[in-house]
Amino acid sequence: MTNTIAQKPAKDAPDRALMRALVQSLGRRSIVLVGMMGAGKSSVGRRLAARLGIPFVDADAEIERAAGMTIAEIFAEHGESYFRAGEARVIARLLENGPQVLATGGGAVMNQRTRDLIHIKGISVWLKADLDVLIQRTKRRGDRPLADKIKELLPQREPVYAQSDIVVQSREEPHDAVVGEIIAAVGRHLGVETRS
Repeated sequence: MTNTIAQKPAKDAPDRALMRALVQSLGRRSIVLVGMMGAGKSSVGRRLAARLGIPFVDADAEIERAAGMTIAEIFAEHGESYFRAGEARVIARLLENGPQVLATGGGAVMNQRTRDLIHIKGISVWLKADLDVLIQRTKRRGDRPLADKIKELLPQREPVYAQSDIVVQSREEPHDAVVGEIIAAVGRHLGVETRS
């Protein structure tokens, strides 16, 4: 007589099934993270993509790869308008590759055409961070602009960021909590029931 032991389903099997359902509902669309520098778009984006099992793409890194120079070098040699035109082209190209999680630069959505493309080909998620959080986070990195630049840009950009499909508060708390909130919000947006 053979003893067979029923295999228990993996604890995270329901989570995987929910993530598959959410990705399937995305179709070819991208989850596009927008917000100020220091909001956590890259760090949260990587974790979000890993949780969903889809690629993560950082638009700034792709711009640097395409230009063969850093963003600071592009600004110094060619100016902001040249950079913004290139940024818009790169984001338009990247939006053809969904589903993915796409982190954009802080000023990317100030371009109306880019916003329109994101609306058509993606779901925009504003990682909204309070000024003190942004300043604290950007102080840690030498390549970030000074606090006064953030104070200047934030009031200009927030009304545009607020046009996003979803708003999630970025705060000093484990990134996985923010990822869970994004997944739940995207699920609601797509009509997919999720538990994060």
